[in-house]
Amino acid sequence: MRKFFQEIKADLKFKTAGPGQKLSEPSRVPGERPRAQPAPKPRQAPSDEAQMAAAAAMARLEVKPKAKETVKNQVRKELRAEAAASKKGLSEEDKDLASPDEEGAAAPSVSGVYFICPLTGAIVRKDKKEEHLRGAIQSYFSIDPVAASIMEIHTFNKDREKVRVGVETMAKYLDNIYLHPEEEKYRKIKLQNKVFQERISCLEGTHRFFQAIGFETKTLPVPGQETTEEYYVLKEDMLTRLEDLKDYKEQLLNSEPVRAQLDRQLCVFKPSPEAARFELPKDFYNLTAEEIKREQQLRTEAVEKASMLRTRAMREREEQREMRKYNYTLVRVRFPDGYILQGTFYARESVSALYSFVREALTDDWLPFELLGPGGLKLTDENLAFNECGLVPSALLTLAWDAAVMADIQASGEEQPASPLKPELLSRVQTLS
Repeated sequence: MRKFFQEIKADLKFKTAGPGQKLSEPSRVPGERPRAQPAPKPRQAPSDEAQMAAAAAMARLEVKPKAKETVKNQVRKELRAEAAASKKGLSEEDKDLASPDEEGAAAPSVSGVYFICPLTGAIVRKDKKEEHLRGAIQSYFSIDPVAASIMEIHTFNKDREKVRVGVETMAKYLDNIYLHPEEEKYRKIKLQNKVFQERISCLEGTHRFFQAIGFETKTLPVPGQETTEEYYVLKEDMLTRLEDLKDYKEQLLNSEPVRAQLDRQLCVFKPSPEAARFELPKDFYNLTAEEIKREQQLRTEAVEKASMLRTRAMREREEQREMRKYNYTLVRVRFPDGYILQGTFYARESVSALYSFVREALTDDWLPFELLGPGGLKLTDENLAFNECGLVPSALLTLAWDAAVMADIQASGEEQPASPLKPELLSRVQTLS
C-alpha cells in the first residue's frame, strides 16, 4: 500500500511542475526496474462515416448558439419597440403603426384587426367597433325607430339571460293588448312597477322601444289614492293597428345582436422566403396592457424554459393557457407555385372557415385540395378550432392538390392558368418584406 501511494505522489509531482521547471521522471522504489515505455501506436485516419458524423455534430454546435442568439435578439428588438412607443404616449393604433419605424423593429404582418359594420359597410378597427356600431344604430332611428330600438336592446345589453327575461316580459305586455284590446288596464304600464323596474327598465333601449311602437308617458292618479304615478299609455290610434303590434312583438322576440363581421384582410403575396415570419400587432392578444408587458418579459426566458424538463400535465396546462391567450390568428396558405394567400380568423373559429376562404379565392373552386400544417400534418377534421390545432396566433400552411384529379386534368390536355388564384386577386399581389 505504501508503494502505491509513493507512485501516486510521484505522478502528481511530475504533472504539476511549474512554468520553467524541468519535469522530472517519477521516482521509483529502490530495486524496482525502470518501466519500459510502450511504443506509440500509429493513428488511423477516421472512416468516411465517422467524418460525416463529426461534421454533422459540429454543424449542430454551430447552429444552436446562432438560433438562440436570434431569438434573444428578436426579443430585445420587440422590447425596445414597446418601450419606445410607451414613452411617446401614443394611442394603441398609433403604437402599432409607428412600431416599424423604431430601430430594430420589424413591420407588422397586418396593421391590426378590423371589422365590417353590417349597417354601413364601413371597415373599422377593433377598438373603434363598439363606437361605430352605436353610431350606426343611432342613425338608423331616422329610418326605422322600432327596428333601431330592438337593435339597441339585443346588442348593447351583454347579459343574454337578462335580455331574454326582459324581452319575454315586454312581449307579454303586447300579447295582452293584442288579445284584449277592449281592456284599458292592459294598455297602461306602471313605470314604478317592481317587475317593470327589475326586468325591463334596467335594459338599454327598452324605453325607446315602447315610445317607438306608440306608447307615451302620462302622469295619472292612482285609483283609491290621492297620489299620482307615471305610466306608459298606448295611443288610441294604435288600437286600429293591432297587427303592427303583433309584428313588433315577433321582431323583438326573434332578433339577434348586431355583430360586426371580422374582416379577413385578404392578401396575396409573391413567393417569398419570409413566408414563415410573422409580426403581430397587439390586437391579436387577449391580454391587457399590463399582461402584454409581462408576456414580453416572459419571452426573454423562452429559450431557457424550452430546455427544462416538464411533465405532460405541465405541458398541457401551458398549452391551454396559450390557447386562451389569443382571440385571433393570422393564417397564410402557400400554394404549389409559391404564391401565398393570407387571412385573419377568430382563434376559436373552425378550420372549415379556412377551407371556404381558400375555395373562394380559386378560379376553379371545385378543385379538391388538402391543407398541411407544420411537419406535413394534414388538417383532416374541419370542425376543430384553430386554437385546438395549435394554429394560433399565426400559422403557415401548405396547399396540396388531389394528385389523381390533377393527373386527369393534365392528361386531358386542357390549358391551365399560370396560377389557380382569381385574376382580380393576382392583380393586387404584394411582396412580403
